[in-house]
Amino acid sequence: MELTTDTNLPQRLHSGYRAFWAGRLPIEQSRYRELAERGQAPETMVVGCCDSRVSPEVIFDAEPGELFVVRNVANLVPPCTPDGLYHGVSAALEYGVTVLRVKHLVVLGHARCGGIQAYATNAPSGDFIGNWISLLAPAAASIQRHKEEDDYLRRLEQASLQHTLENLKTFPFIRSACDSGALRLYGAYFDIATGELSVLERGSGRFVGVPRD
Repeated sequence: MELTTDTNLPQRLHSGYRAFWAGRLPIEQSRYRELAERGQAPETMVVGCCDSRVSPEVIFDAEPGELFVVRNVANLVPPCTPDGLYHGVSAALEYGVTVLRVKHLVVLGHARCGGIQAYATNAPSGDFIGNWISLLAPAAASIQRHKEEDDYLRRLEQASLQHTLENLKTFPFIRSACDSGALRLYGAYFDIATGELSVLERGSGRFVGVPRD
């Protein structure tokens, strides 16, 4: 049987596009035209989770062309492994840092992450997810899990974010850009329920709330 694609978008996407065409596009038409002509030049790259509740563009109120975003399950970055295989996250990092020359690279973690919970509860992993979230093992090994503890998932989410930052440093082009001062790394953590954002403090390892005033 031949696999075909449906030419009719889901109704929600269709109505959303119509709203975009009638509302936001006219307001930002000149910006889109400029981006089309000169290409993108974002200063910030975000490694985020593909969780539908955690959109970097929404959280940071970004305009078109401002953020270069790569999203995956649990906002993970594997260590640098140039083995000739397919590495989507690594390819995006290489493009963002060496071609676009972004100045800021943010790893955006979040509360109530399904990928983190799947790892913590040994949930069924399918053909691909299990191998991917096994990247969490070093982060899990770095923290202790106590019985009847209600903040383990949050601590694992934040430990994973810190470990991901360490993995970023295994890429020579990232290390070189950081050493020269051309690139800075950040860790941020978003609480879905409250909307609060905190940033990993250099040195102390604490997550400090971002001022909202």
